[in-house]
Amino acid sequence: MDGGAWLPEQFEEHRMRLRAVAYRMLGSASEADDAVQEAWLRLSRADTSGVENLDAWLTTVVARVSLNMLRARATRREDPLPPQVAEPVAGRGEVGDPEQEALLADSVGLALLVVLDTLTPAERLAFVLHDLFAVPFDEIGPMVERSPTAARQLASRARRRVRGASPLPAADAARQRRVVEAFLAASRGGDFEALVALLDPDVVLRADPASGPFRVPLVLRGAQSVVKGASASADRVRFTEPALIDGVVGLVTAPRGRLLLVLRFTVGDRGITAIDVIGDPERLSRFDIAVLDL
Repeated sequence: MDGGAWLPEQFEEHRMRLRAVAYRMLGSASEADDAVQEAWLRLSRADTSGVENLDAWLTTVVARVSLNMLRARATRREDPLPPQVAEPVAGRGEVGDPEQEALLADSVGLALLVVLDTLTPAERLAFVLHDLFAVPFDEIGPMVERSPTAARQLASRARRRVRGASPLPAADAARQRRVVEAFLAASRGGDFEALVALLDPDVVLRADPASGPFRVPLVLRGAQSVVKGASASADRVRFTEPALIDGVVGLVTAPRGRLLLVLRFTVGDRGITAIDVIGDPERLSRFDIAVLDL
């Protein structure tokens, strides 16, 4: 491949895909941009005369850089750093904008980002590259220092975690999903009459101290009280989507893909009989969360 003066233009042709790979690997727009920046730096310094497939070469670089970042993060046992503005490269858009990162997370799927964070770095790489970007296992194996067969097993384990399974009978699971999705739609639309219709008149909502602004346990009883409580939390709805929680359909609130709350629902003959809102980090870490649709 002849780089020369055309190298920046060639890189720009692949930027969006590289950023998509890095974001799904890292779950952070700023870190994804750092990984893409590193790929550009390596490309600009490399002898690319023997590179026949630039897309594959750049994808490998971004994947390995992202894998190293994930491993360093796991070693430090720290949460990802908040978005920051990184050094610009040619043609780069605005970064460090919380609104833009929220839109990016929404486009990927909040629940998917939450589940990806539960995978090991190698599982995450194998799943993201193969299942989301159709990279063959023959190319993935060397990135994680495994055989193609071992890479396939990594992706398979990750896939089971991402997709989950429900212990409920199919009819019950389908009804639970319809009710939870209707609850979310009514909450997003501010349709309080629809919310009341979904609730058992004697519904009980319990929220732990970490889930609300007052840091005290909250118990609301009755449909009208629960609807008023839902209206007070309307600002969180845009960061909320359905997910499997311990095999049962519920809701996760995850601004920019960072798990903040879990809402668990009990559905009876007359509608939703109980809602549990959990925000305690230790309790959140014990939930088995999976994606409904991928």
